[in-house]
Amino acid sequence: MRKQRSGHVINISSVGGLSGSYGWGVYDSTKFAIEGITEAMALELAQLGIFATVVEPGFFRTNFLDISSLVRTLNPINDYAETIGKTRDFASQVNNKQPGDPAKLAQALLKLAASKNPPVHLPLGEDTLMRYKKGCSF
Repeated sequence: MRKQRSGHVINISSVGGLSGSYGWGVYDSTKFAIEGITEAMALELAQLGIFATVVEPGFFRTNFLDISSLVRTLNPINDYAETIGKTRDFASQVNNKQPGDPAKLAQALLKLAASKNPPVHLPLGEDTLMRYKKGCSF
């Protein structure tokens, strides 16, 4: 990319990269890191004609929340029933029922890859857009 003075690095983050939430601390922290490194890359690579974008998808219909992907603690702690416990229940209820359409996500990624002037941040999904409108906090 440096040699040709063009290119586009696309990193995938998550709505979880915008703010922390109950039960997702470790996951969110990894997404925060992707947000930060992409912002720095965008600054560092711009002079070389290379773009960097971080994609922030919300909840899309996948198996992300089932036991094949999501590791849960074996012994729930009652002290966390109103916080992490509610997150655990939510994850069980929405698995494969998430609002986002994966086919639309794929189309958005293809459009991003073909963009002549891509953004540094690309929030995708109604839940991500709502989080942005709230100022990236609950």
